[in-house]
Amino acid sequence: MPRLTLLLLMCGLIMSGCAQQQAVAAPEKRESAPPADSHAKTTEADAEASLPAVPLTDDLLFQFLVSEIAGQRGMLSLAKEGYLDLARKTRDPRVVRRATEIALYSRDQEAALELSRLWIDLEPDSGRALQTLVVMLISQGQIEEAAPHLEKMLNGADLDSGFMQLPALFSKTRDTAAAYKVVKALAQKYPHLAEARYALAHAALQAGFADDATEALKQADDLKPGWEPAALLRTQLIAKSSRADALEFLKDFLGKHPQAQDVRLTYARMLVGANQFDDAHRQFAQLATELPNSAEIAMAAGLLSLQMGRFDDAETFLGRTLELGQEDGGVVRYYLGQVAEERKDYDLAANRYLSITNGEYLVGSRTRLATMLVRQGKLEEARAVLNAIEPSNDVQKVQLIQAEADLLREAKDHAAVFGLLDAAVKERPDHVDLLYDRAMAAEKLNRLDVLEEDLRKVIKLKPDYAHAYNALGYTLIEKTDRLVEASELLDKAIALAPEDPFILDSMGWLHYRRGNLDKAREFLERAWRLRQDPEIAAHLGEVLWMKGSREEASRLWQGSLQSHPKNEALIEILKKFKR
Repeated sequence: MPRLTLLLLMCGLIMSGCAQQQAVAAPEKRESAPPADSHAKTTEADAEASLPAVPLTDDLLFQFLVSEIAGQRGMLSLAKEGYLDLARKTRDPRVVRRATEIALYSRDQEAALELSRLWIDLEPDSGRALQTLVVMLISQGQIEEAAPHLEKMLNGADLDSGFMQLPALFSKTRDTAAAYKVVKALAQKYPHLAEARYALAHAALQAGFADDATEALKQADDLKPGWEPAALLRTQLIAKSSRADALEFLKDFLGKHPQAQDVRLTYARMLVGANQFDDAHRQFAQLATELPNSAEIAMAAGLLSLQMGRFDDAETFLGRTLELGQEDGGVVRYYLGQVAEERKDYDLAANRYLSITNGEYLVGSRTRLATMLVRQGKLEEARAVLNAIEPSNDVQKVQLIQAEADLLREAKDHAAVFGLLDAAVKERPDHVDLLYDRAMAAEKLNRLDVLEEDLRKVIKLKPDYAHAYNALGYTLIEKTDRLVEASELLDKAIALAPEDPFILDSMGWLHYRRGNLDKAREFLERAWRLRQDPEIAAHLGEVLWMKGSREEASRLWQGSLQSHPKNEALIEILKKFKR
């Protein structure tokens, strides 16, 4: 907890206060001229004179000692109880202030509320006491009582910033209707203040009055045209019912107020979320031009450019990010390595990956480098890259094992993959990810006993692991006639992840095996809409073929094959139906 006031200082303050009470009660008449700093001393004396005349008894001093030492040693409950009692006994504002702080830190809201009420009684002009009382009343749901204190707080501060603080104050309240009522009453007193309309819109939205919120935000825009906070809140409101309408609103707003950079950033991010990458790229590029010293904008523009395959732009933006000093565990150099790799400049990519010598992206960068080497037929060199890393913890050790398994899988050495993972599982027999990976390796060797044992153990260790249910269910469909068990497993998987395309694919394949072609097509088409994966294409094409839609099946297979020319599932399905 924050360091409490030193014991000697606290005792000194109290004793000084008690002594001063006697001095003030019978002041000595002085005829001499006051010293130069008499005004300061008089002010201090007046403050001391306002303190309660409580004698410092042995019991009080002992209680201070116990409470202070308890606080110093982290015994918050004891410190809080001691100071709460002292606050009640002494009514000294210094003690009450400290007691309130301790009650807040120990999260005793009931005590903090009692103390903050006492504090404001003793120091009615204290801004800290007022703010504390308001926060405690709102957090305890006593919003009606908070209303006059809120009004006082607003009057004592800059009105604009005061109203802008209200949404945060009411953000966690449960009685949203009462909060809306209070904020509405406060806002009505300032009809020409945009910030008051903004606070009102927040409260209305929280209470479920969307129309009132919209109207308040329109008024805010009339009062302060182009004001971005109101526009951003209105965007959130519109997006609740239609993301397309929210995008249109942002587009129109930027047409009228092109300088609104926060709105433009929100627009760019929403365009990415809507998969409108070209428009998003234009917005980020404009922001990068307008804010050339923003590493965050340059990074976002660079990553989007990389995702879109615009490697020149990615190089430019990510390079600028690096120049601006944005370096977090090698993240920028990691993505610059990917840019070079995509351009097939493998030497530059390798240099960029190797320049990351520590941090979060160390293992990832070496894995990318190793994978790049495997694809060039340099398996041993790739494994050497991974083996050269000195892992700093067990998490990195597991990451390196999984990365090496991926290399061997890429090289089609399934026996070596299984051997590596088998040894890893023996060292870590309850590691869920390693068990799952070994199960997948066992499937390639047709070791169904190992696969089933591992996946059932994964399910026992992590009952909400949807893909474990899916993997076991799909294997039972493909390799056995245990379709009832498979159905039970897939029902559990889809309950856990109803929109997962791979689980939907498995469900479709189960229906296909049972001869329910219409149901199979329904599930597989849902899976395909969510993810254009080649194995989903293989399954959906087979169902279409069996339903007589052979041209549609052929188009689907050939289109997927163009994107995934080496996919084994597609190659096998084409061989099967070519025969």
